Amino acid sequence: MKRIVGAALFGLGVLFLIVAIGLPLFVAPAVSQLPYDLGKSKSIAEASNARFMQIKKTGIDVEKGDLRTTVEVLPQAKLTQEKLKGDLKSKAMVWDVYQTVRRIDDNVEINAYSTELAIDRRTGAAAKWDEAWLEDGTGLPADYSGQVYKFPFNTEKKDYLVYDRDLRRARPAQFKEVMKVRGVEVYRFEQEIPEEQLTIAPDSLSALRSRFAPQAQGGRVIYSTTRTFWIEPTTGLYVDFRDQPRKEFVPDTGASTVLLDADFRYTPATVKDSAKRAGDSAKQIGIVRLWAPLALGVLGLLAMVLGVIFVLRGGRPEEQVQTGGGTVPKGPRSAADDDGTLADVVPPTSTDGSGVPNQRSSQERPARR
Repeated sequence: MKRIVGAALFGLGVLFLIVAIGLPLFVAPAVSQLPYDLGKSKSIAEASNARFMQIKKTGIDVEKGDLRTTVEVLPQAKLTQEKLKGDLKSKAMVWDVYQTVRRIDDNVEINAYSTELAIDRRTGAAAKWDEAWLEDGTGLPADYSGQVYKFPFNTEKKDYLVYDRDLRRARPAQFKEVMKVRGVEVYRFEQEIPEEQLTIAPDSLSALRSRFAPQAQGGRVIYSTTRTFWIEPTTGLYVDFRDQPRKEFVPDTGASTVLLDADFRYTPATVKDSAKRAGDSAKQIGIVRLWAPLALGVLGLLAMVLGVIFVLRGGRPEEQVQTGGGTVPKGPRSAADDDGTLADVVPPTSTDGSGVPNQRSSQERPARR
């Protein structure tokens, strides 16, 4: 029986070790990528006392007030299956993203854009996809590249290229430090974009010149910003985000006009929700990648050791007892002698000088009652 139990324990231990090795090799990579059934998400950032351009029925004005920007990400599982073919199949997924900027006081829309793009499921970077589009009123192609809306799974302490929608290209975001946000460990990155001229449609540039510098013959829009990303490294998800854009119309004659000067930051509610979502996802990945394999590995080794012990004890011969002239099996038993006759094994009662046991003759044995 002990041998059977030992063999079962040893086999169970081997099975545990196989699973422990397989989890980080095969299961962890599968959970460290964007799932096809990913639900929609929403993030809200606000800017207090911002300066911004507002288009009204009466014309263009520069206003001052509080702004709220809302970004909604809607993963498209059906479009992913229908549109992503070839190298993109199973490696990327389609996202639709919508952003609106509104005044907080009267909820009037100041700006908006929508886009559809392909995101690499592991790296979180934009995948090259000919059908990607970005509608923000400029008429310029999207030209997506670099990180867009998230960082890679297993984000490293290094610089990453992050896409800038105004410039239509990716610029580096530098790793700065490790810190905690609402109990979640994050990597802080900073993207510094110095003053750079934007590509503006001729009719839009003409409208700006007519409103702010009618005496000018031409002008340009200068753009700069500083972005800060607080990223949970296991998942690559944003926990917090800050954007400080500035746009200025500079005519060839006359004074310049600030069109946008704001400091957007995730609201406390968005940070709380983002930290919980990222923290929970990181724990799930950590269980598959580290803790489950470690526990199964320990249990597997213990089961194998116990199995060997049970097998060895199950195969040990019956315990023997020592006598003055040798060893005989412990306790009375009936057995067949070497000559085939049955005999009762009786412990010796005396020995001669040589130590050989003397058996009583049949006449000397007391009669049975």
